Amino acid sequence: MVEPLSPPLPLPRRRGVSLRLQLNLIVATLTGLFVAALVGLQIDGTRASVREEITASNRVATQLLERVSGIFSRGGPPAMLGFLEQLGRVRANDIVLVGDDGQVLYRSPPATYKQGRDAPEWFTAWVVPPLQRQLVRMPGATLAIEPNPSRAILDGWDHLVQLAGIAALALVALHVAVFWAVGRTLRPFARIVEGLRRLQAGDYATRLPPLPGREAALIGESVNRLGEAIETTLQQRIAAREARQRLSESRAWAQQVEQRLEAERKDIAAELHDELGQSVTAIRSLARSLMARLPTDDTTGREAAQMIDAEAARLYDAMHGMIPRLTPLTLGPLGLPDALRDLVAGLRLRHRAQVFDLHIEGPETPLDADTALAAYRTAQEALNNALKHSGARHLGLLLQHNAQTLALTVTDDGCGLPPPDQRPHRFGLPGLHERAAALGGRFDAQLRPEGGTQVRLELPCGGRPAEGGDA
Repeated sequence: MVEPLSPPLPLPRRRGVSLRLQLNLIVATLTGLFVAALVGLQIDGTRASVREEITASNRVATQLLERVSGIFSRGGPPAMLGFLEQLGRVRANDIVLVGDDGQVLYRSPPATYKQGRDAPEWFTAWVVPPLQRQLVRMPGATLAIEPNPSRAILDGWDHLVQLAGIAALALVALHVAVFWAVGRTLRPFARIVEGLRRLQAGDYATRLPPLPGREAALIGESVNRLGEAIETTLQQRIAAREARQRLSESRAWAQQVEQRLEAERKDIAAELHDELGQSVTAIRSLARSLMARLPTDDTTGREAAQMIDAEAARLYDAMHGMIPRLTPLTLGPLGLPDALRDLVAGLRLRHRAQVFDLHIEGPETPLDADTALAAYRTAQEALNNALKHSGARHLGLLLQHNAQTLALTVTDDGCGLPPPDQRPHRFGLPGLHERAAALGGRFDAQLRPEGGTQVRLELPCGGRPAEGGDA
């Protein structure tokens, strides 16, 4: 029976940030860092520019007013006041003329450049340089020159706002482009996920079409190869299970056939022993009785009676030699060890030129009929093969038995086994292998390093231990 396939495990559905959003967040973070770096560089440049402009402008204004104050010193504060009113406002500087009595005689007019606007205080605090007030003394008054970077800072702020606007537009455009490109690139992956889910659901015939994009195409090809491999493996597993099922059924059928053959052999052996054996014995008795009644001078009759007696004796011996080959009559009542002893004893009588060694190790526990018969048939087949085909002079039979395992080893010093593809069917090794496999055991036939053949049978067994010995 084919084993059912185990149900597939559910594909986990993870709830989290999508790859598309992750890529957009990465791009946004990198772009934000880049824009922040640009803003920082712009602010630093604005700070340097403001410092340079304020320093230069304040130096020029101070030098100018120092020279002018020397020229107008004779005219006093009124002359200087007239010059300042004609001069007007000096960029980035506030000029104040203060009399010796503390009265403010002149103050620069407010700047008209970008009037009414100022940079934010936080930006001003970041870029404003250290300011140093310059004083120019003259008879009757003092000129105070104070740097005023508000317009230069406002210019820097306007440039920064313009740069930030351009960067924001570029950032939005970049995000839109990245969002579109990533979405277009990842669109085939939805089909890949769907294909994997169909494979997970058991639809192993699922195949993905050619997908756009190098990575998606490679993954799609891998998914298709995976589906083909799963489908092939599944078909192979089903075929293997069906083959195992057929083999199991074949072994069960072969075992039933073997059991019926053994039963028929046993019946035939019993019939030979009981019916034919008695008939042959009766024929011999009649022949001897006839020979005793014939006169001594009836040589023809006596020779016929002797011939009948001899043929009956030969038939009787042939019958008794055939019975053990049909079924071991001693296997049931006496057990496997005694049956093997009887087998070896018979071989010793028929093959006096060969030497047979039988060793039995371990307790002689009762065995079930199938196990005992399999061991006996293996020993019988191996010994007969060695005697018929190997030219062996020395044959050994070893039976090892414990509560869990029965091991039977047959060795000979003959010519060894031919290669597997050259062995004729008369060796009977496949049948012995199948018999062992049907009982959950193992059968092996191989060449010995020192020459000859070794046949080994291992079978699981159990039973009550009893005393044993060697023969």
